[in-house]
Amino acid sequence: MAETGPAVADRKVENDHWVVCMQRVRDNDDTEAFAALFGHFAPRVKAFLMRQGTDAATAEECAQDVMATLWHKAHQFDPRRASVATWIFTIARNRRIDIARKDRRPEPEELDWGPAEQTDQADAVALQQESAALSEAIAELPAKQRTLIEAAYFGDMSHSEIADRTGLPLGTIKSRIRLALDRLRHAMN
Repeated sequence: MAETGPAVADRKVENDHWVVCMQRVRDNDDTEAFAALFGHFAPRVKAFLMRQGTDAATAEECAQDVMATLWHKAHQFDPRRASVATWIFTIARNRRIDIARKDRRPEPEELDWGPAEQTDQADAVALQQESAALSEAIAELPAKQRTLIEAAYFGDMSHSEIADRTGLPLGTIKSRIRLALDRLRHAMN
């Protein structure tokens, strides 16, 4: 059953206000409009992240990052697709996922001191051949896929970081990386 009445009207008026603020940030780099958005949404984003299990310091840092993204990417906001709140909390959710992924990355193994064990010559040659084949397969990828693979795996960037840097939608990045990995798997088999 659809919700009606004064509460819905109040939310529409409030969203319209935030849409105007976003347009002022987008069109005029309006710091007053940004301050209003920041004052309203930053504490709510931090609380949202903390409810999701993020510690207070990380939630604060992430909220700051989300609001900086709002400032830099205001041109990407489309009021026909989502409310301002939905757009901001989607950015926050994606940042939280990125942080969780980074936290789960394994620590590098301890380095052994002293002389290294001799590697088997056949293993060394096989590894060298496999590396050469992989380099060749990467070079044969379409440029759009190759640059994303290089950023993700050699540049150690998350998909969201790549999206921020390239301006491409996150779904496009994930799709191109998935296609590139499929091509690489076929090339290596």
